[in-house]
Amino acid sequence: MKVKKKTRFLFICLFVVCLALVGCQQDNESGSESQGKETSSANQVLKVSANDIATINTLGSYDVPSSIVMNNIFEGLYRLDENNEPTPGIAKSYEVSDDQLSYTFKLREGAEWSNGTPVTAHDFEYAWKRAHSSSTLSPFSYLMAPLKNSIAIQTKDHELFDKVDELGIKATDDYTLQVELENPSPYFLSLLTTPVFFPQNQEFVESQGENYALGTDHLIYNGPFTLEDWKQGASWTYKKNKDYWGAESVAIDSIEANVINDTATAVNMFESGELDAIGLSAEFVDQYSSTPEYKSSLDPTVYFIRMNQQNKYLANVNIRKALDLGWNKKDIESILNNGSLAAHFVVPKEFTKDESGKDFRAKYDGFNETNTQEATEYWNKGLKELGVKEIELELLSYDSDITKTVAQYVKNQLEKNLPGLTLNVNQQPSKQKLDLEAKQDYELSYSGWSPDYHDPISFLEIFHTNNPYNWMNFSNKEFDQLIDAAYKETDIAKRWGNLQEAERILIEENAAVSPMFQAGKTTLTKTNVKGIADHPYGGNKTYKWVKIN
Repeated sequence: MKVKKKTRFLFICLFVVCLALVGCQQDNESGSESQGKETSSANQVLKVSANDIATINTLGSYDVPSSIVMNNIFEGLYRLDENNEPTPGIAKSYEVSDDQLSYTFKLREGAEWSNGTPVTAHDFEYAWKRAHSSSTLSPFSYLMAPLKNSIAIQTKDHELFDKVDELGIKATDDYTLQVELENPSPYFLSLLTTPVFFPQNQEFVESQGENYALGTDHLIYNGPFTLEDWKQGASWTYKKNKDYWGAESVAIDSIEANVINDTATAVNMFESGELDAIGLSAEFVDQYSSTPEYKSSLDPTVYFIRMNQQNKYLANVNIRKALDLGWNKKDIESILNNGSLAAHFVVPKEFTKDESGKDFRAKYDGFNETNTQEATEYWNKGLKELGVKEIELELLSYDSDITKTVAQYVKNQLEKNLPGLTLNVNQQPSKQKLDLEAKQDYELSYSGWSPDYHDPISFLEIFHTNNPYNWMNFSNKEFDQLIDAAYKETDIAKRWGNLQEAERILIEENAAVSPMFQAGKTTLTKTNVKGIADHPYGGNKTYKWVKIN
């Protein structure tokens, strides 16, 4: 997922959680409508700072801030619980076949859209097929690759291209959904927590036409909250959804979200009681780190610099290696001062472990450690091959205080260590930046990725030649073959070997991206606010369990 993360972020932020699905037609049920029911007689309003929303269409090109909103106003078959385990949402149970290729989901009969229409299995079948149709193709349809015929339907020269009725999904009745997979997928349930797998009501979508999801008047909701008063780039309000099947377990009445790019402003509003929860930047960490409101954590979000190989200079591998090796990434840790780690990788640390408890990063701690002498050698070699003495490049970045500081540091380091380089920084609001990146109208881009589901491939598949988020013209046959093999491999050791080699090819051999840092996160939350659930993937944040004491 793009981090605004995000890019996507982005900001923000896992995966071979091997969901042991055993036994013929094994029944799995772990939630009920009565679980955790609590109500409050007092009007409870949570006030938070937020990043701007790119879209509220679950089939759109969403980033982390958008996915947070969608996770709270919609609900799929499953959602992540407070312990970040997939738990039943609209589904109440499922059965899986012995070969783990066939899933049968039973849906709750009390779930409704905010207009009173029942949420049915047909809504999921419609949305999933719509995500595959060439006329409404979702940028995140690649996440649906485990579904039977998904890849074939999206492949233009395949005989099944655009034949969405061949997709491995069928509503056998209003409350039964049959799903067929191409290959066993150990992370399938975690995939279901991502917005592209959420339902859409066909009658309502078609009644809205091209206006669907362009504003709050053009949406219906099936999640814990509805969305009101959305002002692009400014603010919005979540209201408790009285039609939500689990409304009795939602204690809070509304959430006021304000887009605040300046941390000092957010801190002042927090101190004055205008905000209950905010993100914190480096200059405030020492001031608040010993307070009970402060929290620090390591996210599974990795920031990196995309290098658009459509640019003639960046098509040269020696120039790319010079740019990757030519700046001291370790300094980022002190600059950010929020627990972030210098990164020489794209799959984060402490994200996925195998059955023995070994971290994915154990084989390769990273690639291309900073080496300014080696960077200069690559730089001079690249300049000679290109027949130039100077190069001017532009670094596309976000417009927040933090990204401005980091981008300026990278500029200063590279201009100092690579003679003849001029690096200009172009800061843009999130939506505009993502648009430029998606159109590949950039040279270098301060980007990043948070996982969409609990598996290392979530960070690597975006660099596959055919992935819709390969926004930098990178293509490597061996890399693609390793990713394709990992989709089908069921042996975890072999699968991880494929993915680890793919990451090495991406960074060490090709310097397709320059990893920057794995994100730390520091926040301030009022001590009387409990139950904000942060997730490492999927919807990233859930408010349905929030209580204000």
